[in-house]
Amino acid sequence: MLRYAITSRTVYPGNDHAQKAALLRQTSRWAVSGIDVIQLREKDLLAAEIAALARVMLQSIDAVNSSTKLLINSRLDIAIATEAHGVHLTAAPDELIPSQVRDLFSSARRPAPLVTISCHTLEEVHRARENQVDAILFGPIFEKAVAGQVVSRGLGLDRLRDASIAAGDIPVYALGGVTLDNASMCVEARAAGIAGIRLFHNGWDNT
Repeated sequence: MLRYAITSRTVYPGNDHAQKAALLRQTSRWAVSGIDVIQLREKDLLAAEIAALARVMLQSIDAVNSSTKLLINSRLDIAIATEAHGVHLTAAPDELIPSQVRDLFSSARRPAPLVTISCHTLEEVHRARENQVDAILFGPIFEKAVAGQVVSRGLGLDRLRDASIAAGDIPVYALGGVTLDNASMCVEARAAGIAGIRLFHNGWDNT
């Protein structure tokens, strides 16, 4: 089962400095445990702050000779500047496509990047496959509720299976409401792995 952790420092208590420090400690644990991919997704931070976090995370990964890959959410410029392993994109029509990302990495004399993309429909999965993305995050798979109120309807395991088939050889990660209890169901539905925020921040780094 492939594992794809998405960062969110706000799950930790304390001020911004304490939250960043906690996130960096968690990143180190992920690297040690061999998490396949870490997506640095701290959209509210300034570019310089994201870059600073990325550099420390990459040092943590290198320090333990981990195969973990660090991707930067949306910010291709930061990924290139920090020598991150790649970027995560959305399926929005005006978003960069993988070939453009690879060309820009090549122009900057960087190794070929890992490019992942979020998809929510089968149409988006088909387009991602045509654009030769490296991996797809598909979801939300399970319903999400806050204080007893449903905030997003899950697409369900049948749709996850359809997406995994439509993706062909491209690995699909199940995203949205994935827990220790239902992760195996996602794999049974042909997902290559699982992705999430709280799932991994809550300590699932030795699975």
